[in-house]
Amino acid sequence: GLQTFTDRFDKKRRAGEQWLVSLEDTAVFIPDVFENVVESVMVTVLTNRQYCVILNPVGEDGKNRLGHKKLVKGEKMFFLHPGESLEQGKVQDIYILLEDEAVVLKANHPFKDADAARRPGDMWMVRGPGDFCPTTEMEIVSRRKAIPMDENEGIYIRNIKTGKVRAVVGQTYIPDQDELLYAKELPEAIEKLLANAQNPLVGREKLRGDKEVKVGASTSRDKTRVVAYQVPHNAACQVFDYKSKVSRVVFGPDLVMLGPDEHFTQLSLSGGTPKKPNVIRTLDLSLGPDFMTDVTTVETCDHARLSLQLCYNWNFTIPAADSANLVKEAESLFSVPDFVGDACKSIASRIRGAVASVTFDDFHKNSAKIINTAILGDKESLYFPANRLNITNVDIQSVEPVDQRTRDSLQKSVQMAIEITTNSQEATARHEAERMDQQARGRLERQKISDEAEAENSRRALLELQAISAAVESTGQATAEAKSRAEAQRIEGEAAVEQAKLTAEANNIEARSELGRLSSARKSELDYTREVYRLEVDKKQSMVTIETAKFELMIQTMGARNIAAIATSSNDNQVKMLQALGLKSTLITDGSTPLNLFNTAKGFIGGGQATAAK
Repeated sequence: GLQTFTDRFDKKRRAGEQWLVSLEDTAVFIPDVFENVVESVMVTVLTNRQYCVILNPVGEDGKNRLGHKKLVKGEKMFFLHPGESLEQGKVQDIYILLEDEAVVLKANHPFKDADAARRPGDMWMVRGPGDFCPTTEMEIVSRRKAIPMDENEGIYIRNIKTGKVRAVVGQTYIPDQDELLYAKELPEAIEKLLANAQNPLVGREKLRGDKEVKVGASTSRDKTRVVAYQVPHNAACQVFDYKSKVSRVVFGPDLVMLGPDEHFTQLSLSGGTPKKPNVIRTLDLSLGPDFMTDVTTVETCDHARLSLQLCYNWNFTIPAADSANLVKEAESLFSVPDFVGDACKSIASRIRGAVASVTFDDFHKNSAKIINTAILGDKESLYFPANRLNITNVDIQSVEPVDQRTRDSLQKSVQMAIEITTNSQEATARHEAERMDQQARGRLERQKISDEAEAENSRRALLELQAISAAVESTGQATAEAKSRAEAQRIEGEAAVEQAKLTAEANNIEARSELGRLSSARKSELDYTREVYRLEVDKKQSMVTIETAKFELMIQTMGARNIAAIATSSNDNQVKMLQALGLKSTLITDGSTPLNLFNTAKGFIGGGQATAAK
């Protein structure tokens, strides 16, 4: 409005006032002389999956409510009134939460929802699956997604209320509204060792000139993830908890996962030849068996200085799994920070003490024995109880004088020794050649004598054979005649024996034939008798069957009543005769036999009853 006036809708407008005219008010609008069109407002369209928050909304009185907010959910179409604006300047989508998603909310004003009464500053979490549309009393702090982790993976979580940090390992986890991912910081040296994935064999790849991996963007680790380190086979790693002041030792092959307050124990070992401190840095301790090489300078009692290059074979004594002091014994492996330098210094001291008491000549002749005795003594190994290190063998790789004049003198003496040895070998060779020549001549003479003796023996044998041949010739004919007669007699004897065998065989055949005939005859006679008896038995059985059938037929013909009458006919006649006489009973006795009248009466009574019953 350019000035105060009443518009066509009978509403009083003040100068400078702004208002909205839409299709609901009029289909066509022509500005009045006191009206000025500020701008054309486009319709705001919301779908059913959208919402918006209007800032400074217009109230029922048509005035803007400054500092207030209004939530509008779709589906809906509306125009923004003058002074109104959209939060974030746009229409927002409803939050679609998956099963592994959640949103963290913060209350800006006091209100009550379905769960509880919220106060300003309260934070809570809404988890999926589902959709969520925030109200004007709250704001969305963050949208979080579940972190899936394998059993060898984990994350660090800090509680923002208590400040406590913990590690969550081997599960899918969504940090709560009071929890944040915690970035665990490690020393730069340990970060480099974790990025290098250094070889457990005392870092020899570094000594060979291998380039170290720089810790950059491509190799940087996620600091919120649990630090994991693979302890190689035959190695150990120490982890110290600075909160509980307790350390633990992990033997490989195994995977070490650091807790929130744990850190690796870094080993700084001596390296190179001769040994220099802090050359090798590693997280794991190789338990051996392995070797290390060192160069040490010694001086004999006649002031000859020598440089010795020695190689030591070593290993650690691993504590038993069932040991009562397993923790202390395992921690003792890491009690010496630089076991290489400590062992080399201790062994070099022993060698210098032993060499200082002998002359150069003696040491040059018996260097191996002197050094082994100085280090090992009469034992099989040198044991360091502080860290359970064993030195099992010493190899002398080289012995060189330090002084140039001593070196030249030694070289001259060696050359003279070589010349003396060469001349001695030449003389020995000539003497050996002469001796072998004499031996060859003697063997030749002995061979001639042996050949002549052998020829005489052959001649004597020939004569003996000739004599034997003549004797054989004279006795040959007699022998042939005697052999022919003996052969004739042998043939006659064999013929007689053969004839006797054939005669016996014929008799045997004849006897077997006679026996077979008799057996057949006896068998036939036995079969005949058995058949006669069987026929007789069959006849008897048939007669019995016939008689039985005849008797049964007679019984059936006569009838059972007739047979009973025939059987009792004599007794019935007697009874009838007594009845004709009128006697009831009769007793006849000689008077000498006593009678039991009671039993007799009982018998009469019983007999009478039986007769009456009949």
